[in-house]
Amino acid sequence: MNSAIAGATQVRNKTSQIIVSAAAIFIVEIFATVSWSQDWTAAKDELSKKGITPAIIYDGDIFSNLSGGLQRGSAYVGNLHLQLSFDGQRLMNWPGMTAFVSGLATHGGQPGAFTGDAQGVSNMSAPPDFRLYEAWLQQNSSDNRFSILIGRYDLNTEFYRLTSAGLFLNSSFGLGPEFGQSGLAGPSIFPSTSVGIRFAYKPAPNIVLRTAILDGAPVDRPDGSVGAFKKDDGLLIVSEAAFLDRPTASERQPNMRFRIGRASGLPPYDDKLAFGGWYYNASFDDLSAVDTQGNALRRRGSSGAYMLIDRTLFKDQDDPKKRLAGFLQMGIADDRVNRFGSYIGTGLATTGLFRGRPNDELGFAVAIARNGSHYFDLQQLQGIPTSRTETAFELTYLAQITNWFAVQPDIQYIIHPNTDPSLRNALAFQLRFEFSY
Repeated sequence: MNSAIAGATQVRNKTSQIIVSAAAIFIVEIFATVSWSQDWTAAKDELSKKGITPAIIYDGDIFSNLSGGLQRGSAYVGNLHLQLSFDGQRLMNWPGMTAFVSGLATHGGQPGAFTGDAQGVSNMSAPPDFRLYEAWLQQNSSDNRFSILIGRYDLNTEFYRLTSAGLFLNSSFGLGPEFGQSGLAGPSIFPSTSVGIRFAYKPAPNIVLRTAILDGAPVDRPDGSVGAFKKDDGLLIVSEAAFLDRPTASERQPNMRFRIGRASGLPPYDDKLAFGGWYYNASFDDLSAVDTQGNALRRRGSSGAYMLIDRTLFKDQDDPKKRLAGFLQMGIADDRVNRFGSYIGTGLATTGLFRGRPNDELGFAVAIARNGSHYFDLQQLQGIPTSRTETAFELTYLAQITNWFAVQPDIQYIIHPNTDPSLRNALAFQLRFEFSY
C-alpha cells in the first residue's frame, strides 16, 4: 500500500512539475514579445493587452508608541507584494478564466511588542519572511452569475469586508478579532493563507452569495513547517450573503480609487449589508473546562457569525466624490474555545473634505473586542487581573499624492491593551505610505 501511495505521489509531483514548467515557458514567451526598452508603464500596458498584468506594491509603516502599553518605542514595518494577474480570454482564448499569483515579503519590527494590544494596532504586522501569498484559478460562467475559485486564497479579499472600514489600519477593521483569531492558527487571511475552494452566485445584480471551504490551518504554520490538509487541521467553512446598492454609471469614477493596502481593489458600491457565518470541524481545547484528570476538555467544532453594514450618509449631488459614509461590524464566536466572544466596530469616513484634495479621505473609528466568559473565568482562576474589553479609537487621514503614491498618518488610542488593567492606555502613531507600480 505504501509503495502504491509513494508511486501516486511521484506521478502527481511529476505532473505538477510538467504543468508548472509549461506555464512558465508560456509566460516567458509572452514577456519576450514585449519591448522592454520603453518605460515600465508602457511595457505594463503592452503586457496587459496580451493578458498578463504585473504589479509591484510596497507598503511601509513608521510606527511609534508614544505612551502607555508595554513600553515606549518605535518600529518600521514593510510589506512587498509581487503580483501577476492573468486574463484567460486574452491570453489563451479561454472565456471567463482568470488567475492570480502573489508573493509576499514581510520585514521589520512588531508594533504589538510596544503597545501590547490584542486586536493588532497595525494590519501590516507579520513575522519577517518571504512566502507565496495567493495562487488561484477562477472560472466565471458566461453570464457572470456563477464563479468558482480554486487555490491558495485570502478569504478577507471577499468575506467580512467593507470599503469604509478598509480605510483604517487597526487589524480589527479588516476582519473582526472574534474570527481573525479563531482556529488552530487563524483563518486564511494575511499573512498566512490556506488552500481551498470558493463558490459565488449572483441571483440578482446586487446580491452576492459566497461560500468557501478551506484547510482549517494556513499553509505556513507558526512552527515554521509548511503543509496543507494535515491530520487534525479540519476544514473551515465560511458563507456570506451580501446585498449591495451600486452607484449609477454616471456617478462611477473612470478609474478605481487608489487606496493604501489590500482594500484598494474593491468594486465600488454606495451601500452594503452582509450576513456571514463560519465553522471549523476540527477539535479544540476548552479555555476553562477540564476533565477529571485536569486536562482541558476537547470541543468538537468552533463557529461564529457576523453582520456588516456600510452606508453612504451624504453625497454631494454636484460632486459625487464628496461623500460621508458610516459602517458597523458586529461578530460573535463560540467563547468556549475562542478568546473573544464578541466584537463591535463602527466608524465614519469622508472623501473630498478639503478643497483641492478630491481623493483624500478622513476617518474616525472605534473597535471593541470583548473577552468570552470561558477565557475570563480562566484568568480569574489563575489570579490574573483581566478587563472585559479592549477598545481602540482610531483617527486617520489618507492623502492621495499621485495614482501610484499615497501617505497616511494615523493615530490610535487603546484602552486596556490586551484587556490587562495593569497596562496604561496606549497612544500610538503611524505614518504609512505605499508605492504601487
